[in-house]
Amino acid sequence: MKFVDEALIDVVAGNGGNGCASFRREKFIPFGGPDGGDGGRGGSVWAVADRNLNTLVDFRFARRYEARNGEHGRGSDQYGAAADDIVLRMPVGTIVSDAETGAVITELLVPGEKFLLAKGGDGGFGNLHFKSSTNRAPRQKTPGWPGEQRKLRLELRVLADVGLLGMPNAGKSTLIAAISNARPKIADYPFTTLHPNLGVVRVGVGQSFVVADIPGLIEGAAEGAGLGHQFLRHLQRTRLLLHVVDLAPFDDVDPVAQAKAIVAELKKYDPALHDKPRWLVLNKLDMVPEDERAARVKEFVKRYRWKGPVFEISALTREGCEHLVQAIWQHVASLQEHVVERDVRFDEEPSGPASPGEGAAADDPRFR
Repeated sequence: MKFVDEALIDVVAGNGGNGCASFRREKFIPFGGPDGGDGGRGGSVWAVADRNLNTLVDFRFARRYEARNGEHGRGSDQYGAAADDIVLRMPVGTIVSDAETGAVITELLVPGEKFLLAKGGDGGFGNLHFKSSTNRAPRQKTPGWPGEQRKLRLELRVLADVGLLGMPNAGKSTLIAAISNARPKIADYPFTTLHPNLGVVRVGVGQSFVVADIPGLIEGAAEGAGLGHQFLRHLQRTRLLLHVVDLAPFDDVDPVAQAKAIVAELKKYDPALHDKPRWLVLNKLDMVPEDERAARVKEFVKRYRWKGPVFEISALTREGCEHLVQAIWQHVASLQEHVVERDVRFDEEPSGPASPGEGAAADDPRFR
């Protein structure tokens, strides 16, 4: 399936049906009175987050979604039928914004979350609606209200706990295949990965986190070199970035210069993304002689002036991967606990007297 993370669509809600002006006419009933029914409501357009979808490809080809109009009211007290709603299923993590103003309308972050994109018009009133003791033969009726119309931009940002960042052929796809259930394409040429891949890493029973692998970033991506910055948006919702560096590159390429170029491109794209927690992962240790590994790692960290966490791994042989997975899980779990504690603290009731006889309430004349 082709990966699509942007789409433009038009949504049109149905118009409400018109009200009817009618009178009951039967034999032996000379003053039957009004019996024109109201019009039916037009269909609305809803968006629903579906966890089984991971691309917006369905919206690349079908771009217009138009709900049906409500039925008109009829005589004999017959109200028009309401039209069916249209439900658009979108991947979790989709941002819906107005294509003309750019304003964000909603973000679908919870599976099953439902949001109204375009409201159907209400039905018009028939003359039955206007009858009263002083107006026994009303001839008024109202037309149905028009439905809303919008041109929307859909943008998908995958939901992941950890994002992999690095140059092409740094071993990101090999790493995500080694630690998760993802099976991306792996080859010995640059830009093997052409779209983001998600993998679930299972640490234990009920313990797991999601890793996102995006295409490699190269120097000059801000000017459109390589695949540009178009996939960096998928790292904006991650909690941790793993900067994967090839410690044994070919053609005498300086890995320190490559690492600095990646960080520079990251800062050009989004300073907030640059400020996210970032760990350094030195990959392909299996290609470095054992007696040279410590010296090469020490030299890289010194020249790169890195003061954060450093992990030495070989994604091919899975050396050091288990230690990396455990460290990531501890970091992600600590962030989840912090969020839960903060939510519980906000949900607690304010402290104060439990009964009118306690504290300051005992002196309040309202409780005497």
